[in-house]
Amino acid sequence: MSTRANFDNNLKELKEMLLKMAHKSELAIKEAMLALLNQDMDKAKKVINGDNEIDDLDYEINNKALLLIARESPVATDLRKISVALKVSSEVERLADIAVNIAKSALHIGNEEHFKEIIDIPKMMEKALEMVSESITAYYSEDIEIAKKCAEKDDEVDKMFGDLVHELLSCIPHNPNATNQIIQLAFVCRYIERIADHSTNIAENVIYLVTGKRMNLNA
Repeated sequence: MSTRANFDNNLKELKEMLLKMAHKSELAIKEAMLALLNQDMDKAKKVINGDNEIDDLDYEINNKALLLIARESPVATDLRKISVALKVSSEVERLADIAVNIAKSALHIGNEEHFKEIIDIPKMMEKALEMVSESITAYYSEDIEIAKKCAEKDDEVDKMFGDLVHELLSCIPHNPNATNQIIQLAFVCRYIERIADHSTNIAENVIYLVTGKRMNLNA
């Protein structure tokens, strides 16, 4: 195999590892959300314990990327691909950390009866997960249009976040016994808003990967 073909092969492997890591992070977020909604403590603990697996993948991706730089002396465009892979890996690892935070909120609430039915938080999560999926698809297929489509949803999630937190905090005076639960649910809203931000960061990296230009899609 030629040096170039070998390098391309390694880059492809790096992308596949990233895709695997992204799927695991996405699944962890979904499982954490289910743990919260169904008050499933075992599921919440499983999400927390599973984080090491995602951290290990992040470590492997970093090692592989650094070895590629050391061994291959890549040209500018190749170096850009490697540096973007490292940045995307870091964003995906943070998504997994958010899953852990949501699972911890589920544990903090425990089996305490929900003070009201949780309807809007899952809707916000659905929108944020659409962004995760689109940002990863955009990265894998190097598609700028999908990246931009993903980033456009960030404002929507921000608005949902503002509305939901305002609504939750206004419930405290009427439900003083549920203060801990309400605060935890507000934290969860914040975590979901961060999922959208990390997805937008991935989308920005896709645009840089393809065009070589930095764009702030979060503005």
